[in-house]
Amino acid sequence: MSANLYTVRVTKDDLVFSAGHFITFNGDICERIHGHNWRVAVEVDGPLDDNHYVFDFIALRDLTKALVLELDHRMLLPDRSPFITVSEDGPNLICHYQDRYWSFPRDECVLLPVPNTTTELIADYLGVRLREALTARGLTLPVAMRVSVEENFGQWATAHWSRSDESIV
Repeated sequence: MSANLYTVRVTKDDLVFSAGHFITFNGDICERIHGHNWRVAVEVDGPLDDNHYVFDFIALRDLTKALVLELDHRMLLPDRSPFITVSEDGPNLICHYQDRYWSFPRDECVLLPVPNTTTELIADYLGVRLREALTARGLTLPVAMRVSVEENFGQWATAHWSRSDESIV
């Protein structure tokens, strides 16, 4: 068997989600609410297995699609922001930033374990969740993985992970 590493990349027309968000930056700026039609691509690196696969394309696509569907047609909110607080008010989530606030139906939101809903941190979140899904199914983690998210045409962010450092970078 060859000692070479190979790469498998999955990006499909159905690895897309529409979602709203807003981010804070420079400590005193908060964007207006807006949305994107986000696209996701996943690459995994590794040696060939006994079937001459790096990783099963279909399994990688299906696991990624399940995660993408969780975000589709939702408001993405950070639950670890030092600037935005999120609290519950009956069936709604209330978000506060300085003197501004918003109310969203709870079941139309996804609270992400991130300090800001940037494209970089959404890619990181999806990478962490994908690694968890692989592990839960008893699948071997690839040597390296990259999860890329496009928020607008031509504007991508990518989170990288490798088994040697055991973290998304």
